[in-house]
Amino acid sequence: MAADFELTFLGTGTSVGVPVIGCQCRVCQSEDPRNKRTRSSVHVRCGEISVLVDSGPDLREQALREKMTRVDAVIYTHPHVDHVVGFDELRAFCWHREGPLPLHATAECMEVLVRMFGWAFSPENIYGGYIKPDPQLIEGPFAIGDLRITPLPVEHAKVLTVGFLFEAPGSHAVAYIPDAKRVPPETIGLLKRADVLILDALRPAPHPTHLSTDEALEIIRQTGVPRAWLTHLGHDNEHHELEAILPEGVGVAWDGLRIHG
Repeated sequence: MAADFELTFLGTGTSVGVPVIGCQCRVCQSEDPRNKRTRSSVHVRCGEISVLVDSGPDLREQALREKMTRVDAVIYTHPHVDHVVGFDELRAFCWHREGPLPLHATAECMEVLVRMFGWAFSPENIYGGYIKPDPQLIEGPFAIGDLRITPLPVEHAKVLTVGFLFEAPGSHAVAYIPDAKRVPPETIGLLKRADVLILDALRPAPHPTHLSTDEALEIIRQTGVPRAWLTHLGHDNEHHELEAILPEGVGVAWDGLRIHG
């Protein structure tokens, strides 16, 4: 039986979001709602299972906009500020749980989370109303309910970073890589299992720690995926203009976009 799979783009912007504070450029001043980009994150639903990828600074706004009421687990790509500092907002998803909230992260990422939010991981965190984390180390593929999740190692700055391949019975396989500069050959091999690829494409010009538009399109070509979406977009990208120059099968994601399996 096919799983009921849905992925929602909570945010599609870079670390400073769009519009950028104080910027008067035409993208930041645009009236097109697709040019309004909160920090990158997605929500995955597989049947009754609800999974959040990263907890960025805009999590509260994103959750209210999408009417999110439940999260069964959080999985982290890496510990950069724009992917973790909405951590305290996770308490809203703990209030009605009987047990702690599973947080899946690499050992390096988990170490940063514990250091940044030590109060939450402390044995003294026994009072109601606070987030109660259940740390789960990512050491290979794992499952949450019927959703199989394979980590996708990539190179991004100097921090260990992973994307994720989501596979559910009877549904399209969807890969999500919001932050990358280089996708190694072994990860390209894993991506060939995907039907849909969501990939970092910060800006047209090269960047030292993120994929440019052309670099992202080359990765998409190498994988041979039939459908791809660009995300983690800065204010160098005007939605309509970028969409107009992309090859068939590649789209520009926007906040609130939903894709189904």
